[in-house]
Amino acid sequence: MNVRPISGASVDARRGRHGRRGLALVAGGLLLAVTACGGGGSGDAKAKGSGSAQSKQSQAVVTIAPRTGAKSVDTSGALKVRASKGRLTRVTVQDAKGTAVPGAISGDGSTWTPSTHLAAATAYTVHAVAEDSAGRTAAEDSRFTTLTPRNTFIGDFTPEDGSTVGVGMPFSLRFTRGITHPADVENAVRVTTEPKVPVAGHWFGNDRLDFRPEHYWKPGTKVTVRLALDGVEGRPGVYGKQDKTVSFTIGRSQVSVVDAAKHTMKVTRDGKVIRTLPVTTGKPGYSTWNGQMVMSERLTETRMNGETVGYGGEYDIKDVPHAIRLTTSGTFIHGNYWGGDAFGNYNASHGCVGLRDVRGGYDGSAPAAWFFDHSMIGDVVVVKNSHDRTVAPDNGLNGWNMSWKEWTA
Repeated sequence: MNVRPISGASVDARRGRHGRRGLALVAGGLLLAVTACGGGGSGDAKAKGSGSAQSKQSQAVVTIAPRTGAKSVDTSGALKVRASKGRLTRVTVQDAKGTAVPGAISGDGSTWTPSTHLAAATAYTVHAVAEDSAGRTAAEDSRFTTLTPRNTFIGDFTPEDGSTVGVGMPFSLRFTRGITHPADVENAVRVTTEPKVPVAGHWFGNDRLDFRPEHYWKPGTKVTVRLALDGVEGRPGVYGKQDKTVSFTIGRSQVSVVDAAKHTMKVTRDGKVIRTLPVTTGKPGYSTWNGQMVMSERLTETRMNGETVGYGGEYDIKDVPHAIRLTTSGTFIHGNYWGGDAFGNYNASHGCVGLRDVRGGYDGSAPAAWFFDHSMIGDVVVVKNSHDRTVAPDNGLNGWNMSWKEWTA
């Protein structure tokens, strides 16, 4: 009778032990499952070490001037990005439209400098990233607004955008205010050509800047001028407000040579003489300028009054036909219906180059009408063998009377 209970107890005990082992295994399984979700013992140590390294702050320090929220910031010299205890790796500066400001990181990575000025009255954002010796990065941002100028200037330019002009045409800018920071202004005017040719600017006084190549343009050249003057301080407290692109194309080559001694003009088109015309030039005491003169204006009819050029009341002709301006001071090559037999024989004008014409300019076969119809702004007229000196380079668009060395000095 006692055997069964003992036997039964033994069985229960065994079952109990087996059950506990089963629980232990289940618990172990749960523990393993939980551990597996955590990555395992050795994996934990790695993750903790890696996370700790990444969490260390970069030693690099980025500073941006001006700071966020700054207003009325100067358009030149105020924007500065620096890094200490590290090297700059990326700097982005752009306006609200996403237009980037170009610039360069220094060789040692310590500074970033903009390569151009900023526009006036414009909001900018700056994002800069630097890296320390361990490869850890630090970043800084800034948002600021540039000044709104009280006084501004623009450059009135010739030739017109989209025009086709002769081979002698410079790109000429006349500023509405005298410029005392010429280098800053000139650097903001970028001239590019297709095909490429070196082009240089030259200042006449403090309010005029002309650009030209060393020699006349080649026919077919396309010229593009970027006027990035917005924000340029042209003189203390006076800022440019132009942001414009101008393009023009060089047409065929036409250069006409006036010989004041022989009273003739040879018209050369693309290297070939296409016509020789009889002319009259300035009479003694009123000689025509020598030198290279560029056509700057064409008028089918105009009034010429001696009082406007310092000759008093010596003449006042209200209907001069086919007039083409060669100088600012009043030299024209024009039609002349009152000259009699002077053309090709003697000089009778007050300094202009005269071609035979009819009153009203209706005769298209007259030399003046023919020449007018076959000319364009930018064509060149060269006068030689006159008794006057060479025309001043700034008297009209006549910078070709300076050598390239003088032009680029």
